[in-house]
Parts: sequence; structure tokens; C-alpha cells
Amino acid sequence: MKNNSINTLVRENILKLQPYISFRDQHEFNAPVMLDANESPFGEFNRYPDSTQKKLKNKLAGLKDVSPSQIAIGNGSDELIDLIIKIFCEPKKDSILMMNPSFAMYGFYAAINENNVLKLNLDENFEIVKEDFLTLVKEPVKIFFLCSPNNPTGNSIDDIEFYLQNFNGLVVVDEAYIEFSGKKSCLGLLEKYPNLIVLQTFSKAWGIAGARVGMAYASEEIISLINTVKAPYNVNILSQELILKTLDEETKLQQNVQNILIEREWLEDQLRDIECIAKIFPTDANFFLIKMKNVDQVYGKMLDHEILVSRRDPAIPGCIRINVGSRQENEKLVNLLKNITD
Repeated sequence: MKNNSINTLVRENILKLQPYISFRDQHEFNAPVMLDANESPFGEFNRYPDSTQKKLKNKLAGLKDVSPSQIAIGNGSDELIDLIIKIFCEPKKDSILMMNPSFAMYGFYAAINENNVLKLNLDENFEIVKEDFLTLVKEPVKIFFLCSPNNPTGNSIDDIEFYLQNFNGLVVVDEAYIEFSGKKSCLGLLEKYPNLIVLQTFSKAWGIAGARVGMAYASEEIISLINTVKAPYNVNILSQELILKTLDEETKLQQNVQNILIEREWLEDQLRDIECIAKIFPTDANFFLIKMKNVDQVYGKMLDHEILVSRRDPAIPGCIRINVGSRQENEKLVNLLKNITD
């Protein structure tokens, strides 16, 4: 990033906003009589959750080797994507850049905010063509969303520092699938690049998609802006308690990841010689992008047998995205595909 001031990228009205701060955020008591928030005095979950997620941030800070002030917690990564766009992109004026194909929600939230969406078409191996990137960013662009490993293609993006060095806006690296990749997280680049935001989630490797908790890691300046615009009490108390408990069981995470990687290898081996499959694309994630010889027939058969997968055709012609399941689920999938013939 050529300009070191993040404030030059922020919408003017956002800079003028004062964050909502609850009375409880301003004071700490040992056993307060809580008569400030119009809650019921009765019930197991009658109190609002901690709006600043202090315990969760402190726990994550120790695990990720960052400061708690460099962490924002969202109601899923989706909320954080939405907030980042709202903070930095002026409606009807600013643009974002995203890879194509990639996670559709980047463009979705930009469209809601009435921002232009520029698409960086990937090559036949779903890699970024750097010359195309440099051409697109000659025009003013506020945010580049870079998903690595990429959804729905599964591959990791190499040389991420190149994009940080050659982009005069924010680079949001979405690491939802990083635990499956064996690649190094971009968290270690935060101090070097003030224009970097790293997104992670508890929905994939941690296996807690139902809790809807995502994290943004960035400079204190960027995190302060996110905290200013986010809704108060945006992460419910049940989710916070569940995540805190889960973070004490990190060995379980490692075991879950290892089990998925074993299943991924087994599944790829089983799929390799199936007649209806034209190509299995390389993956660093917990899913495969697979090109079928007759995608209509295969997808229809899957639905007939109550196997739900993500059809990517026609956006990615002939392709279906299939995530790695349990051995029982994977066997059901393989047996079905083996019996599909032209």
C-alpha cells in the first residue's frame, strides 16, 4: 500500500460516527445490580451478552499471537464482510475487486451497498494472472477480496504479498479453509501491511457453523472502525460460551482436521477412476470441485438419492462442488457415482 493512512480510504460519514458503548462496557463491577438495560430480572439468559466479547478476544489473542485490539468478532464472517464494505465503500461511487470464480457474498454485499463489483477472471487452473490484476487496479478500487484457499475452486493463492504491495486499497484475505491447506496464515503479515485484513471462522475446521462466529484480524485502526459500526451485542451469549469452551479443546480441532484430511485423501482416491467424472481439481480445502461428463444427469441422480451438493454449473461449466463428509456419507456418494453410466 502506497498511502499509509487508512483514514484516506474510509467513508467520511463513518469517520464522524461515535460508537455505541453500553454502560457495562464503560465500567467493571464484581457483583452489580443490573438495572441499566431494561432486561428481565428472570431467566437463564436474561442478560445481554458482552458487546465487546472481551473474554473471547483475549483467548484468541493468546492463540493467534496478536493483540485483542486487533480482533473483531462477527456474527459469522458474512457480517464482517458486510461491515468492511460499508465502512470503506461509498455507495454508487466506489468499487470492490474479487476473483472469479470465488465466494459470491463479496459481490452480494457490495451490490446491497450499491458498489461496483469488478471481477478478476482466473485462468484455467484457477490461478490469478498478475498482469490482469495490475490492469484492473489501475482504476480506483477500494477493496480486493482474496479467498485462499478459494471457494469454490479449492486451491490456495500463491504470493499474496504481491497483491498487498501492488494495491493501494484494502486486501481482505479470507482464510475460512486455511486449516486444511498446510499453508501459513497471513496473520504474520499484519504488522508489515496496514492495508491487510484477515478473515477466519469457526464454521469449517472447528465444526461450529451453527454458532455463526467469524473473526477479522487487522490493525487497531481498522478494528476500531469495525467496532464503531457493528451492531451492539452482535454475537449472542450462547455462541460466545460455546466458542470459549471449544478453544480449550484445541487438540480436538487438530484431530478433526486430521480426520477430514484422511477422508479427503480416501475420497479422492475413490473418485479418481469413476466413469462419470471428467476431472477432479486439486484442493487445499475440505471440498472438491469436480467436473462431470454429464452434470445434469449426475446432479439429478444425487437429488434422487437425497445427496445434497453445490452445483456450480453454468458459472463453472459442468462442475459440482462436493465437500468431504464422514466415511459413511462418502461411501454413499462413491457408490452412487460408480453406478452412473452414460
